[in-house]
Amino acid sequence: MAKEIRIKVDDETFEELQRRAADDREETDQYASRRLTADIARTRFLEGAKAFVEEHGQAFADRFGTGPSSHAA
Repeated sequence: MAKEIRIKVDDETFEELQRRAADDREETDQYASRRLTADIARTRFLEGAKAFVEEHGQAFADRFGTGPSSHAA
């Protein structure tokens, strides 16, 4: 179920959101919601990638090498 939040932004930020929403032919609140959701998804992905590297990075490098000279398929 979708939840509603209210946030305050300065006038400059709101005007930028309005411009970008108009460019994408969306309502300002829909555009802001989509961008916030995408930002959270990106953050989750990066955190997961960092955790993977910390846990498996050395074994991956040992098996497949690093850089353009590696033997990755």
